[in-house]
Amino acid sequence: MAPKPSVTQVEIFGQTYSVRAAGEPAYIKELASFVDQKMREVSEHAPTVDATKIAILTALNISDEFHQYRSKSGSEGDPGHAAKRATRLVEKLDELLKTSPRVIPARAGSESIGTLRGA
Repeated sequence: MAPKPSVTQVEIFGQTYSVRAAGEPAYIKELASFVDQKMREVSEHAPTVDATKIAILTALNISDEFHQYRSKSGSEGDPGHAAKRATRLVEKLDELLKTSPRVIPARAGSESIGTLRGA
């Protein structure tokens, strides 16, 4: 069952918004804070004071960051890829353990305190 949407009050670029979403209010506020920060960064470098234009430029900047991240991460951003890779690594480790000579563990109390092996 999907979580019931709730209304969270957020402030972005000096305006208060009521956001209805199924996410946790703290997460919604974190997203709003991120957008607010990005809008303030854009407004420092944009000659316009029109909030709509700043919002559009901010959306373009965030979209660009997202697409660059996605293209850099490639298949590594896919959780299924990580699981497949982990499975392959475990299989390789199992193979190595089967073919490596067995090492007999030292008996307790047989260690020499303060002595380095090979020294």
